[in-house]
Amino acid sequence: MSTTTLRHACRTPLTRRTLSTKVPTKIFAASNSAEFLGAAGSPESIPSLSGRPEVIVTGRANAGKSTLLNAVLGRTKLLNTSKQPGRTRTLNFYRVGADPGNLVLVDAPGYGARGRPEWGALFDHYVQTRHELRRVYVLINASHGVNEADRAMLQRLDTQCQASGGSHFTLQAVITKADALVARDARAAIQDIQRDIFEAAPTCLPAIVTMALKFPYFGIEEVRESIADACGLVTNG
Repeated sequence: MSTTTLRHACRTPLTRRTLSTKVPTKIFAASNSAEFLGAAGSPESIPSLSGRPEVIVTGRANAGKSTLLNAVLGRTKLLNTSKQPGRTRTLNFYRVGADPGNLVLVDAPGYGARGRPEWGALFDHYVQTRHELRRVYVLINASHGVNEADRAMLQRLDTQCQASGGSHFTLQAVITKADALVARDARAAIQDIQRDIFEAAPTCLPAIVTMALKFPYFGIEEVRESIADACGLVTNG
């Protein structure tokens, strides 16, 4: 499906988003400034990174997380991609912006059928205790929709958001692999996914629809804007 067709399919109230108008795109402009900082395979090994704001990205093992994050960071091979889902097994920390960096992006192991209990425990520990955390992103594969594993993750994170009144972190979904949708069915499919997300997690911000497998990308600038906004790096006005 072309970006033009997808853009038309996304013209629905369910996909409208309100963000600040001025976005510091320079944060992501210099792709060579993104850098791997370290990995954590246990709560004890989670690094201290000088208080820079952080966002974490998770999703089912087949959601295309590495492909999406490479596009967001303007790189092709910073995050390893694989035809075999579930290759990420640690929390991986990436600096965004020239040293010392503007924010930190955290790549989490996938959940679902290919996930492992210890990965889930590590993710939960990070989310519950990381003071620098600003937003959690949950990726939803457009061609598969919201399944029980996605629903359980969204519900759990939504409960935590509600308990803190959104003061700890906010929650947002990203719909990936939208190019896999059949053009004539794309609008209905996206609406169904958005509805399922909202029913599972009422506090979840409207999902961003993306295509990141090949140029031209779709939705990547919106993801960047959302990250910058979550981290307090957007100037209003």
